Amino acid sequence: MTSEAVYGDPPAELAEIPTGASRFSPLHPGREAIEHPAEASLGRLVVLAPPGVLERRFVLAHALRALKPGGELLALAPKDRGGARLKKELEAFCCAVTETARRHHRICLVQRPQTLEGLDAAIAESGPQRAPRLGLWSQPGVFSWDRIDPGTALLLEAAPSFAGRGADFGCGVGVLALKVLESAAVSALALIDIDARAVAMARRNVADPRANFLQHDLRTAPPGLADLDFVVMNPPFHAGGTEDRSLGQTFIRRAASALRRGGVCRLVANIGMPYEAVLAECFSAVQPLGQGRGYKLFEARK
Repeated sequence: MTSEAVYGDPPAELAEIPTGASRFSPLHPGREAIEHPAEASLGRLVVLAPPGVLERRFVLAHALRALKPGGELLALAPKDRGGARLKKELEAFCCAVTETARRHHRICLVQRPQTLEGLDAAIAESGPQRAPRLGLWSQPGVFSWDRIDPGTALLLEAAPSFAGRGADFGCGVGVLALKVLESAAVSALALIDIDARAVAMARRNVADPRANFLQHDLRTAPPGLADLDFVVMNPPFHAGGTEDRSLGQTFIRRAASALRRGGVCRLVANIGMPYEAVLAECFSAVQPLGQGRGYKLFEARK
């Protein structure tokens, strides 16, 4: 590991990223977690701070933990996605902060002091934990980390009894997978998510020998996934904090390519997402199954 590192994907025009810097992110398969660098091992760290308060404090605390005393932390975020709070949050860890603003971002520069306060509490508050409303292991930063989102709830209510080999695209912490695996006729289920934290929590929650787990960006084809009997999914429609309708369309195409002829895709989508055309393009039969809570439900057969 080099002495310089980057968390996330800060805009190149706002932060200089040295060639060969170590890269950390839970959302890029192959990158390490921010928890991994040894304490006081880095000389400089650039952080695109996440928007969620708990997740952001967790990342900032680990960044400061990993820096050598006197090491440099450059933390930035869009003003309306956590940037306005960055300075105060870093000061709460006993850092002296120089703040600038550029291109709707707040940019905070810190030299790590000898003494810091509150790191352990921030890390404990935002690390892996059992979410009371879920009754499952989860972590702030994971999609809908402490509750069942309305789309998944609708999908759970209408979930049939599946059979054969299947996959859960965008599995999260395993809420939907647990329902699918209630069927003894399911022989195997691949749980796939881009978020390494979600996959780690799903491993804790889904203690079933029929389940296998993969961190993967479904914008590319996952290895060895073919001739499936079913796919279930609540596809995402945001990337990097902005709406991206093509994501769900890509998930639909990926499901179609992974299914055998006659295989079934059961999916839920925000009511405003334009998925009908791509479903008709990729599947021989598409059946709307109703809607509610701002979501719509489909079953598509290959």
